[in-house]
Order: sequence, then structure tokens, then C-alpha cells
Amino acid sequence: IETGIEKYISSNLKDDWTVTYNSGSARLTLVPGEGEELKEGGAVGFYYAGYIFTSNISPSNMFATNHEATAVAAKWNLTDHDYSLMEINLHDGALLEGVRNGLIGVKAGEECEILFCGKYGFGNSTFGMIPANSALAFKIWVVSVSNE
Repeated sequence: IETGIEKYISSNLKDDWTVTYNSGSARLTLVPGEGEELKEGGAVGFYYAGYIFTSNISPSNMFATNHEATAVAAKWNLTDHDYSLMEINLHDGALLEGVRNGLIGVKAGEECEILFCGKYGFGNSTFGMIPANSALAFKIWVVSVSNE
């Protein structure tokens, strides 16, 4: 985990928050969930907001969201096609490696931030407004977890 991410975590960590590290991702759990933990081959339903991480998470750095309240609060209109729940199986490869690694272990109802360096994001490629090798942060609102 890069220095800027560690500094952000240590300066924002509250007493009732937890930090989980998994394969290059750091997950800061703000609101714990309940029930079973998401496993490697499981499925998860969630809302998210993605940010280019500099030294903080700011609406001015947001590049994508399906979380309507976050979009409205940021006065943001460039977003996914709609605000529907993202439902995904961790095996299908549709997530950035950093997000996938950060989601392992989440529970339904959890609110968290997942942070990771560019290696686990878009790597050496520029993607839209995201510069190559950018560290990324995702705010995640987990709705459902299934390991069946």
C-alpha cells in the first residue's frame, strides 16, 4: 500500500472503524455489515462512487457513481447510465483488481472505502479522465452478499 493511502487511513481512522488489507487493497470499514462475509467466488450487490485518489476523497475527484445521493450531493451529472444496484460475481472479471480484492470479506449493510495504487486499477493505461498509474478510492455501500 502506498504512503499516501496509509497516511489517509491513519489520519481518518476512527475508534469504531476497521482496516482490512488484501492483496494490495486497503478497506476502511465505516459501518459494519451483518451476516456472511463475501468469499472469493461469491456475488455481491452494491452501490459505489469511484475517485481518483490524490491525498483525499473529494467530489472534485469523482469519476463514476451509481449512488444517487452521492451524485446529487456532488452536483454531478456524468455517471453510469442509471442508479441501479451493481450486482456482480467476483469470478466474472468485470471489476478492477483493487476493487475485487477490497470487496472480499464485506458483509451486507457494510459501508466502506476501498483504496489501492494504480497497479491494481488501470495500471499504465489512461482510462477516460483517469491518468495512468492513478491510485483510486471507492466508497462502497454493500446491499447483498451471497456465497452460493
